[in-house]
Amino acid sequence: MKLKYLEQFSEMGLETPANGSIFGEFLPARFLFAILANIGMAIVYGLKVNLSVTMVAMLNHTAIVGNKTEDTQSGQCDPPDGQSTTKPEDGPFDWSEPLQGMLLGCYFWGYLVSQIPLAYLAENYSAKWVFFFSVVLNVVCTILTPPLTKLHYAGLLTMRVLEGIAGGASFPAMHIMIANWAPQTERMLIATIIYVGTSAGTASSILMSGLVSNKYGWEWVFYTMGGLSCIWIPLWIILIQDDPNKQRFISPEERDMINTSLGHLEGAKEHPALPIAKVLKSIPFLAILISHTCHNFGWYMFLIEIPFYMKQVLKFNVSSNAALSALPYIPYMIFSILLGKILDHLQNEGKINRTVARKIANTFCTLVPAAALTGLCFIGCRHYFAVALMCIGIVAMGAAYSGFLSSHMDIAPKYAGMLMGMTNTVATIPGITVAQLVGFITEGNQTIAAWRTIFSIAIVFFLIEFIVYTIFGSGEKQDWNDG
Repeated sequence: MKLKYLEQFSEMGLETPANGSIFGEFLPARFLFAILANIGMAIVYGLKVNLSVTMVAMLNHTAIVGNKTEDTQSGQCDPPDGQSTTKPEDGPFDWSEPLQGMLLGCYFWGYLVSQIPLAYLAENYSAKWVFFFSVVLNVVCTILTPPLTKLHYAGLLTMRVLEGIAGGASFPAMHIMIANWAPQTERMLIATIIYVGTSAGTASSILMSGLVSNKYGWEWVFYTMGGLSCIWIPLWIILIQDDPNKQRFISPEERDMINTSLGHLEGAKEHPALPIAKVLKSIPFLAILISHTCHNFGWYMFLIEIPFYMKQVLKFNVSSNAALSALPYIPYMIFSILLGKILDHLQNEGKINRTVARKIANTFCTLVPAAALTGLCFIGCRHYFAVALMCIGIVAMGAAYSGFLSSHMDIAPKYAGMLMGMTNTVATIPGITVAQLVGFITEGNQTIAAWRTIFSIAIVFFLIEFIVYTIFGSGEKQDWNDG
């Protein structure tokens, strides 16, 4: 079998000599790819969320609120025992609350419009270089953020939109590379290793942003994170290629194993056009689309709004809020990888098929967060019980990487990037609307009762995701993938 693949590539003049992984058997090429892809995703997501934390240090709070004191409303909690409620030091910018919201949300403007065109480029030209563009543009914009922000807030807005455009390429390009690199027997594990980089980047960004801004000033959050990210750039260029057949640092045995598992040669012919009419009529695809959109509503609720609930209603101070917000992401990564490994093992043993594996994972990432939010509706002012529920909900959501988020590669590996671009474009809408919905419900009404309404809406979305994917989701390749 190995000779067959090598002879075919040699005849077409496409073969790249396989010189062995630079780490030998200790780290096969596919796992070197997974590690560097994980770091790349961590960079994109870390640079995405750093502004949310750093903005506290950038704002002149005295100029914004004047000398008004914040009254505790009925339905709010007293601060936890031992918590200091000292206001943060003032920064240089007196941006209004609507402007703050626009600066935090404008990332999604770029994210919304870029995914499908960049997915097309990744599928038809090079996913490696599209992902490279995603990371590098984020790094450059991050480093330029301090000087341009000091000139005018429009400079920050421009940098965030450009970061969103670049960030929109990350998931579609990476889906294509996983479809080319991950053997069927390891697909859940490799996809999960890569995508938990998003949580690693989120957690490290939250912690680093708070530490660096407090000690060295807000500018150094962007300089430090952007500068450290530059280390990844030459490693990706030198060590990683689009697929194993173009990879020099791989053993012949590993290359052949991947090709045999996937059953086809990526890059051996021109990429076919997406059969859009068949896609839009495909029930498994529509199940992914609905699941992705509903899931992102709940995800952004946990990622962005629950820390806000902890600050406004539970009255955790800024430093405690940052630390507690980052707390769940280490167990999130561990749980995600372990679940992917277990489900891969059960499939390889023939105990479950791929569809069942996906639905098991999706059950975790829907019903557990829904239960956690239900608990938050009734937990009241028991501060650390609320934190525990938040952590449980976030950790369980890591199962999505082994659930619907990998289904694009199952149902149509040829078009995995474009399908991810399509579903993630629609699923970006909750990133824009969640903050507006929360603001509408809680304006002048930061109470447990108001947040109960918000949590109930998120619970409904999780239940819709569970029902739709359980009934209509699939892990099997669809006929339209092959023409």
